[in-house]
Amino acid sequence: MYSQIITFVRIFLLPSVKPSLYYSRTLLTSKPTLRNPVYSQYNTMPKKDKTSKSSPKVPEIPPGPVMKLKDGTITIAIHAKPGAKQNAVTDVSEEAVGVAIAAPPTDGEANAELLRFLSKVLQLKKSEVSLDKGSKSREKVIRVTADVSQEEILKKLRTEASA
Repeated sequence: MYSQIITFVRIFLLPSVKPSLYYSRTLLTSKPTLRNPVYSQYNTMPKKDKTSKSSPKVPEIPPGPVMKLKDGTITIAIHAKPGAKQNAVTDVSEEAVGVAIAAPPTDGEANAELLRFLSKVLQLKKSEVSLDKGSKSREKVIRVTADVSQEEILKKLRTEASA
């Protein structure tokens, strides 16, 4: 009688509770039944798509410090070096463009001087060159909203670095 009550409670009232050690041996040997057969249908792993491996991905533009965004603007990764004697583009690498700035890094003076210098080097208006990220960091991102290509900007920066 006692085992029938425990079986009733275990199966109908507490279906998610597993029997513990103090139940009788007969209850421990009985296999629990799966109440919802749809449960195992949703626990299957998705199959891999074999067609995606056959087409190689070719990058359109090689990675570099000058990137074009979806909205048409161009960003330039800058490694700023404030406190220099004069403004100069020191190097153009794959990660960033090194720029020496003749202004101290206080109160945004170096950022303003950087924007003035880049607008002069790129031959753009000051309103077309703005600071996007990194106002308090040496690693900065400059946004160019003018209608110029990446190649033109990169060419102008490399000629300034070699001069």
